[in-house]
Amino acid sequence: MKAITISRQMGSLGRKVGEETARRLGYRMVWREVINEAALRTGVPEMALATIDELGLLGLKPSAANQDAYLRAVRQVIHELVQAENIVIVGRAGQMILREKKGVLHVRVVAPLAVRIERTASDMKLESGAARKLVEQSDRARAQYLKRYYHGSIDDPGLYDIVINTGRLAIEQAAKIVCAALETLPE
Repeated sequence: MKAITISRQMGSLGRKVGEETARRLGYRMVWREVINEAALRTGVPEMALATIDELGLLGLKPSAANQDAYLRAVRQVIHELVQAENIVIVGRAGQMILREKKGVLHVRVVAPLAVRIERTASDMKLESGAARKLVEQSDRARAQYLKRYYHGSIDDPGLYDIVINTGRLAIEQAAKIVCAALETLPE
């Protein structure tokens, strides 16, 4: 089975690139399903909420034991999904969890800060200043998550096979590039 992991910045359209890539390839795309399944397996529903709430707006603070159990379940769910079918995984540190697995393409989707702020302001109906704060908080939270739980740097180019800038490329172009890169990936 082949898989694609997509790491993305808020406002970079990474999830949409993942959706379009999955559609073109006939793959299944997973995103929050991984969170939900891991929370169910561990019996820790507040972990799902805390993970979705990457900016900490809900103030949830799961215990270290619950966090560890949840992270083990996320890794298990991702490995099971990759074994079962061709898949596009958006987020959830897939680039770290599957970094040693053959047949997996790791993609980072980025865009200039100004573009991401504009997109976020438009999508969420926010003023530019509020959108900027949200994007910057998201960037910090995602970087901290990868560093804390996987001892990696989200901006380490060695974690990715390709980096796509959606400030310059449309979703369709980005998905086409991902599909082409997947074709060249050794199994």
